[in-house]
Amino acid sequence: MGQRKTSRQLSRFLSYVLGRRPDEFGLVPDSEGFVKLKEFFKVIHEEEGWKYIRKSHIDEILISLPNSPVEIRSDFIRAVSRENLSEHIPTRVLPKNLFTCIRRKAYPIVLEKGLSPGAYPHVVLSQNPDMAQRIGKRIDPEPIMLTVHTRKALDENVVFYQVGDLVYRAEFIPAGCFTGPFLPKPKAETKKRVHTEQIQPQRLPGSYLIDFKNDRNGGTTRIRGTKIKEDTRQTLEKKKKKRKRERPPWRS
Repeated sequence: MGQRKTSRQLSRFLSYVLGRRPDEFGLVPDSEGFVKLKEFFKVIHEEEGWKYIRKSHIDEILISLPNSPVEIRSDFIRAVSRENLSEHIPTRVLPKNLFTCIRRKAYPIVLEKGLSPGAYPHVVLSQNPDMAQRIGKRIDPEPIMLTVHTRKALDENVVFYQVGDLVYRAEFIPAGCFTGPFLPKPKAETKKRVHTEQIQPQRLPGSYLIDFKNDRNGGTTRIRGTKIKEDTRQTLEKKKKKRKRERPPWRS
């Protein structure tokens, strides 16, 4: 772990992030300069040397420094001095493509219905794919990146606002104005195979099972494993005689 920063170093860092170049960190303050505390901490934890910062460190600055560079209202934070913040200016002078990331599970719906604000109040875009990826990973470890074709979007009357040099925002991007990777095929549901297994009754000693299908010749009843003709008793006697051993000639 690197050496922790002093309160004054942290104060200068906060002034730069919130009061000068929030776009450099993928932040889009609202019209009053506020950003959510939760989002703000995600941003500064991405920066080397500032991963340890918690709200207690911000509170320490608010108490210890006579002129705190930030103020907190409820769950939001903003810079006290905001003269250097870029205004959100509507523009039609745009790069050919802008990039934005969405949650992976939202991708099928976005392809069908268009791109609406999700985790943020606006659709946040960047001309830099790496910046778009950085912003996207704050809402999903493996986000889906979309390429927004600005000319098509302008033809659909989409209004883009430039927020600094690296970030843009929009209220909505219609379907057909952006492209992304192929939609992964959903895993086929494994159909439950119904096995019609023939239930084999338990065979008890001295019992047999009767199959009531008739033999081709008529008077035959099939017994599982054997066939016994029921014509006459003579049939059984003939079989017994065949199995009877003949008397040796020397005993006659």
